Amino acid sequence: MISRMKGALGSYGMLGALLLLCVYFSYATYHLEQPSGKEGAKELAAEVTAASSSSDRIVVVIGSQSGDYEFGTAISAELADRGRHVLALIAGDPPSVREAIERETSGGAGKVIVVATPACAQWQLWNVLKEKPQFNGLTVVSPHSRYKSTFLSASNLRNIADQIAVIAIIAVGMTLVIISAGIDLSVGSLVALSAVVTAWLIRSWGGTNASVGSLLLASLAAIALCGAVGGFSGLMITGFRIPPFIATLAMMQVTSGLAFIIAKGQSIYDIPFSFTVLGRGAALLTLPNAVVVMALIYAGAHLFMARSAIGRRIYAVGGNAEASRLSGVSTKRTLLFVYIASGLMAGIGGVITASQLKAGAPTYGAMYELYVIAAVVVGGTSLTGGEGRIFGTLVGAFIIAVIRNGMNLVGVESYTQKVVLGVVILLAVMLDMLKRRVMKA
Repeated sequence: MISRMKGALGSYGMLGALLLLCVYFSYATYHLEQPSGKEGAKELAAEVTAASSSSDRIVVVIGSQSGDYEFGTAISAELADRGRHVLALIAGDPPSVREAIERETSGGAGKVIVVATPACAQWQLWNVLKEKPQFNGLTVVSPHSRYKSTFLSASNLRNIADQIAVIAIIAVGMTLVIISAGIDLSVGSLVALSAVVTAWLIRSWGGTNASVGSLLLASLAAIALCGAVGGFSGLMITGFRIPPFIATLAMMQVTSGLAFIIAKGQSIYDIPFSFTVLGRGAALLTLPNAVVVMALIYAGAHLFMARSAIGRRIYAVGGNAEASRLSGVSTKRTLLFVYIASGLMAGIGGVITASQLKAGAPTYGAMYELYVIAAVVVGGTSLTGGEGRIFGTLVGAFIIAVIRNGMNLVGVESYTQKVVLGVVILLAVMLDMLKRRVMKA
């Protein structure tokens, strides 16, 4: 019974933590909001349509607040689509608005309906107009205030998923490395190298007029280069017994320097707009394409680690490399594989970054290694190797993303966010150590 409880806590503890964070930030960003823009216009247009006829005279009055003009033009279009005629879109102070309304509605049949932004709806002008015979039955409608959570808005949730996609993809490769009891500090620089090489090749093969084939080849070449760099790191670790920390730290510097050399210290912008489809487009159920790619990679990686022989060897090497060697497992090939995989994932992340930003720059990927390692560790993968799950890494990536996004929404400054992120990583490692002690006891 106790062992089952431990297993449940290990499998679902981080998922529970993610849900608790979502609940907290949902509550912390819960506020009274007045619908505006296209969303508010659509809701209010339905209400106006239900309470009016095609003969009624409709006037839209807007204020000077941010988003009022967008609201005015949007509801005018919505009402027109619903068969209602908007006489005018009016902006200004009460005296000028009164003059415009009297001018626009003179000599017509049907009651007058004023569609106003929330601030304008509070004017005493409407009571004055209602006293005039020609405005008998004047109706003023405005968006209704309601409580909403900024965190739970569809746009914010999509933003979280979109922002974490690159980090989460790189974290797949890092999970394999850490399960094998290694570390890869070069992933951030590989993102920059991949983005720069992709942009540089696209510029060389047509620039803004590059064909789809050129875009695909440039992307694959950059990913392959990053895989080769990862393989070189693995070769240094397995062939020359250089500690993973030192080998990948050296490659972090080398690849960062190469990115600056290729780009000549500049950003490369000669990329066609069609290339942004990967990073900015949304083809499946309005989900960003980068998120779809992330989901496919995680599904494949989960099956690979759970069902394949190589996946079992990675766990075995991380748990006890010497025992694995004595049982016939090629530890060198296994380690070489995980570092190549880490390089490939970083390369994919760099291509997506270049697509999202429509450029390649040697400054991309700064501090990514920190966020990636944090996602893997928070997701339950042990830094001592031999233990970890792909699904856990995905949960860990979303925990990091939710913490960063939530702190931005509640106004926590960036310096404090770094402190919080460091504490989260430290707590995750401490929990892993305590868990291991309890299991040994």
